[in-house]
Order: sequence, then C-alpha cells, then structure tokens
Amino acid sequence: MKSIEKLHLNCSSVFKKVTPEGTSFSARATSLTGAVPDLSLGMPCCLNASTIRPVPLLDKIRIAGEAGYGAIELWHDELNAWFAGGGTMADVRSALADQGLIVPTTIYLADWFDAAPEAYSVVLEECKRRMAQAAELGAPYVIASPPAGEADHDLGSARYRELLEIGAAMGVKPSMEFLGFVDQFNTIEDALDVVERCDHPDATVVLDPYHVFRGGGEMESILKLKAGQVAISHFNDAPGTPTREEQHDHNRVMPGEGHLDLARYCALLRKIGYEGWLSLELFNEKHWAEDPAEVARVGLEKLQQWWS
Repeated sequence: MKSIEKLHLNCSSVFKKVTPEGTSFSARATSLTGAVPDLSLGMPCCLNASTIRPVPLLDKIRIAGEAGYGAIELWHDELNAWFAGGGTMADVRSALADQGLIVPTTIYLADWFDAAPEAYSVVLEECKRRMAQAAELGAPYVIASPPAGEADHDLGSARYRELLEIGAAMGVKPSMEFLGFVDQFNTIEDALDVVERCDHPDATVVLDPYHVFRGGGEMESILKLKAGQVAISHFNDAPGTPTREEQHDHNRVMPGEGHLDLARYCALLRKIGYEGWLSLELFNEKHWAEDPAEVARVGLEKLQQWWS
C-alpha cells in the first residue's frame, strides 16, 4: 500500500473582523454542525495552510486574518507538531478567535480506505483522534483522503460510512477527496461513487480544479453533484508544463496564472447552487520562499477575482 501522506506532501459563535481596507466581514460558525458564511459581501474566501506551509502554525492564522480571509484550513500534521512542542488546543482556538477566523475543514484522514485488515484498527483510532481535533476546532468537516493505489469501492464505501457514523457522534463530517495523481481514485465520478454507495446523509466530496485536470476528468462533471454534496472547493491553477501526467502538487500555481478554465469551474459551482468556501490551496515552493503575508494578500485578490 502506497502512503497517501508521502504522495500528498512530496512535493455557535459570530466572528467579526475588519479587513485592511476597513470593510466589515462576518462569518458565522455554527458550532460543530457547519460553517455558514455571510454572503452579503460576496462569496467567502479561505486560505489553506499549505499555501504558506513553512510558516509556524499560529503565524499562519495571524497572516490569514490580517490578509482578510474569513477562514483557514488547518493540517493535522502541523497541529500534532504544535502539540508535541508544548502548544495547546486552547492556543490555537485563541489565535483563531483573535483573527475572527473559522476552520471549515481540517486535513486529513489517511490510509483508512485501503488499510489491511490487521492494520485497520490502528488506522481507525488515528482517524478518531483527528476527528476529535477537528471537533475541538469547531470544524464541520475533516477531509478523508483516497487510497494511493488500488481502490476497492465496496470496501471504501463501507469504511467511509463507518467514518461518517463515528463523525456524527463527534459533530464532524469526514468528506471524500479525490486526488488527480493517485492511481485509481482521481475523478469526481470516483468520489461520487463512494458517496452514493455508502448511502449516508452526511456524505460529501471535496472539489479542486487542479485535481479535476490532473486526473483527466471533466469540469462538467460538477453538474452531477448537488450543492449539499460539496464540503468545500479548493482553488488553484495548473501550468502549461510539464505535461498533465507529470504534474504533482508542487506544480500548482495561483488562480489565473495557468491554463485551467476557472471561469467555467466557478460558473458550474454556482449552477449547482454551491455558495461555500473557495480555499486557496498551493504547494508551490516558489511561494513558500516568498513573504507569506504578500503571498496571502495576492492569493486573496486572485480568489476574489473569481469568487465574488
């Protein structure tokens, strides 16, 4: 079994905040049951912490807030490193409250889909621990990653339903992600098949234009989804080179700096009635070497060009 960890990283409160321009932005976090953005000022924009990954955890939160985002997606490996270094969940929650940010998803549950029977109980316990972290942060969703290799949809659907049942008791919903660069789970259709097979009302998918492209899928497949089946949409672009088959996470570029038809992508999201978070997710080492505050600022401007 390939490690999805290696594949991915190779490469009821009301918060109000004022952007640097003085614009009031509000977003409502409905405790552990969902994050409902205020759409009065346009569609909501989120920063995925991977975009400025080298920055310490609490600084990521501060930078996202100061740039004007309404939310930030946090990664469990960074949370675990923070706790291992003596930090607390209270520190993280306080930093989020100071910036008026909510956490729409945490990232991610690994290896659950295709773990061998003898290893599954250990994997499931780690998933439970991560779901508990998500719940403590008030995140309505936690992203559940797909298998890196062979994908048994019958087994994956049964295990996904189990995760959803566990999550329902905790107040957090695992959301099925497809990844364009994995072998057998790289399209909207793959994720939707597991969602439909598991037959659970909380089943959702994570969308991402880069993964649609990288997996060789079609953006029009978004029309197969209902708005309530989309937990969040990541957002980014793909360069013209290298070839599609050679690209990986680190090749992603800022929205509008590649060749993807992002206008069509956003139009399709609106057509199905999606009004949730658009989250800037990059793993670009060039941006990691730049001023993270400037990367966040430019990224927000790019998001707002497409999602307003």
